Amino acid sequence: MQYDYSKNRDEHPEPIKADVNGLIPEWLQGMLIRNGPGLFSLGETRYNHWFDGMALLHSFTIKKGEVTYRSKYLQGDTYNSNMQANRIVVSEMGTMAYPDPCKNIFSKVITFLSHTIPDFTDNCANNIIKYGNDYHATSETNYIRKIDPMTLETQEKVDYLKYLPVNIVASHTHYDKEGNSYSMGTCIAEKGKTKYTLFKVPGGSGSDGSPPLKSAEPLKLDVLKMATAYLRGVSWASCMKFHPEDSTLIHLIDRKTKKEVGIKFYTGAMAVYHQVNAFEDDGHVVFDVICYDDNSLYEMFYLDKLKEQMGADTMYCKPKCKRFVLPLSDMGETGEDLVKLKYTTASAVKEKEGKVLCQGEVLCDGVELPRINYNFNGKKYRYSYMCCVDISPVATKIVKFDAETKQKIEWTGGDCFASEPVFIPRPDAVDEDDGVVLTCIINAKPVQGGFLLVLDGKSFKEVSRACIDVDFHMDMHGYFIPDSS
Repeated sequence: MQYDYSKNRDEHPEPIKADVNGLIPEWLQGMLIRNGPGLFSLGETRYNHWFDGMALLHSFTIKKGEVTYRSKYLQGDTYNSNMQANRIVVSEMGTMAYPDPCKNIFSKVITFLSHTIPDFTDNCANNIIKYGNDYHATSETNYIRKIDPMTLETQEKVDYLKYLPVNIVASHTHYDKEGNSYSMGTCIAEKGKTKYTLFKVPGGSGSDGSPPLKSAEPLKLDVLKMATAYLRGVSWASCMKFHPEDSTLIHLIDRKTKKEVGIKFYTGAMAVYHQVNAFEDDGHVVFDVICYDDNSLYEMFYLDKLKEQMGADTMYCKPKCKRFVLPLSDMGETGEDLVKLKYTTASAVKEKEGKVLCQGEVLCDGVELPRINYNFNGKKYRYSYMCCVDISPVATKIVKFDAETKQKIEWTGGDCFASEPVFIPRPDAVDEDDGVVLTCIINAKPVQGGFLLVLDGKSFKEVSRACIDVDFHMDMHGYFIPDSS
């Protein structure tokens, strides 16, 4: 059973009514919007990396026990330019676009200069984020695209650089209970240095960004290599290098003072794509992340490698869900473990010169794309819902994980592929797992369509499924918009 990552998918902009098997809870009303790459070749050109494909939005609208589906390509500047030329003319992180050989020398020079000081793509194919009352498609460049969540129509282009000094922005925004959003960007060309910028967007500010909260240490990103990548015939992604011999620095920022805590936390080298949750407990900050021992995951999603690797002999760096604990006080002797929490084996050993070496506790492994009951975001929590990727990065199962008992409950549907599970709490629920889990399921059998799966949050048993006669694309992330009525 193998998913064809390089296949172009059709869009379905008009609503399609699903065939619902089982009963969808009456309280579940709203819209699940998801985003991911869906188009990988134009004319005689094709993308090298799965992440580079053109953004295809799709949505499931749930109302009074019925479900309607639609999908539409994000029609940004990148999409329109590529379609007009019938070839890839805008570069992505893993695919460098080169001018048509029939173009004159002047056009080629302009193309070279635009890649020396790169203006990134607005092909926002990774996630859906909310700023104020507006929803945007996002990837990890300085551009996001506002969308109409009802019709999936593409609206105005927003440039972070008009508000913040960031060229690359994380696509995983977090929100507090007041509706403010927090994210992080990287400036790659300010005074020849790279740096991180944390920033907050107030809940009522629409798409306007606020001043950055704090600058942190840069990644090992070679700016000279990025500037010359086009001339050397390589992609921007090839300029990123993993250094296993280096430490990972952990910066802890006080949201009230906007200043960094003075303790210098660090751990071993690791690659992190997704965070599960973080909370304070008795003088400690506890945070759970999905981490890898190297950066091979990105390399695995080059389309040529995807065709070769999904066999039994695939070399795969299995991710681990790790818990780290940062003590807010470094009072203690050198060599002492400063973690005093009894429910974790994570450690933070005091060293000289104000440094603290953190070692994470492995909660479980072979999991990715974590989601929680977001009412417990920033609070001590127990349950997370994730894709099971213990054999390969392609999920065929989803799992409910109990961080307290370390127990797992799995759902599997046979010949199918599962997307990121999204937990929706029952209104006025008391228990953390009182609600449902939604996940988009791709059927591996080409003659059968996919379906939206609804699972009970407590038992993790199937409640219902909404079947649609559509060849779904593999998406990445999404956002559930509850019905305000």
